[in-house]
Amino acid sequence: MQRNTSVDRVESVHRALVLLKLIGERGSLSVTEAAKALEVNPSTAQRLLVTLVGDGFARQGERKRYEPGAELLRPGASHAIPPLRARLRPHLERLFERVGETVHVATLVGTEIHHLDGVEAVGHPLRFGLRIGVRLPAHQTSAGKAMLATLAEDDVDARYEVAMNSPRGTAMRVELADLHQQLAKVRRQRVATNFEESEPGVAAFATSIGVIDGERAAFSIAMPVARFTKADLPKFVSALVRTADEAAAALLL
Repeated sequence: MQRNTSVDRVESVHRALVLLKLIGERGSLSVTEAAKALEVNPSTAQRLLVTLVGDGFARQGERKRYEPGAELLRPGASHAIPPLRARLRPHLERLFERVGETVHVATLVGTEIHHLDGVEAVGHPLRFGLRIGVRLPAHQTSAGKAMLATLAEDDVDARYEVAMNSPRGTAMRVELADLHQQLAKVRRQRVATNFEESEPGVAAFATSIGVIDGERAAFSIAMPVARFTKADLPKFVSALVRTADEAAAALLL
């Protein structure tokens, strides 16, 4: 790594930029290769790479190598409606038709989910409103748990290590051992649940779609917990899995 001795340089920013250049030049980068290039230990290199993943500049591909993310592939781009939102909209509407409840599509950014789009079940007097544009802690939401479950355990730990050492870390309420137990269950069942974890009075269900355009995405269904019955669950699970599989087949070419 070529060193710059300027006292004004912010070392962490410099290291992140070096990694972005290497990912762009080589096409992919391992933690070991990043650590060697930066002359730092692997844990430091992994935290930097996970941060780039969280902000969309990198994604973890096969064999745990880090590849260009959506933001790196579209530098300087600004879209009023993100391409992913537009591509998933027909499938989101199909999910709404199948369940008749408020549905959303969300992406995973670090340890938060971002609600990109939704369809509100306006026909119900008592309903769950849209959350488009709202960010929520991933570990407290069904969509977040569905997407976290697609990650390796060490990737989940690395993301939360970064988040809990950030300014907002003191406000995070997460027990990693409990979270890993929940994620193991999601991996077996494909569908994650949220009963009043993210906000009072809400029952929600979600499943992962996969990685599209470098972003992890999930479909979710939300409704007032007072109106939910166990008889609803099989229909929701079937609709989520079917719609996610259809979207993945259409978009993950």
